[in-house]
Amino acid sequence: MLLGRVIGTVVATQKTPGLTGVPLLVVQALDRVGADTGVPFVATDATRMAGPGTLVLYESGREAAMALEETFVPVDHAIIGIVDAVTRTDWQADKTP
Repeated sequence: MLLGRVIGTVVATQKTPGLTGVPLLVVQALDRVGADTGVPFVATDATRMAGPGTLVLYESGREAAMALEETFVPVDHAIIGIVDAVTRTDWQADKTP
């Protein structure tokens, strides 16, 4: 599991059948102290509860596809959890996006 922050939404009027009703969100990966790292990416929201500004846990690869109700859907990333709090003295991600 990796940490990220939702920074946007994606609207897709046509999706593969296994993604019907599953939100697509833009996620920015965070490093171990909460700073942005890498390029933002699109992830399915298996929790169906995340939104812009939400701190999330995500998986990639095969594990991402397995997080959805219909397994083996062609996805690269899936949000699998909502983070309520992170306790670290050097944590930087508490700033609002």
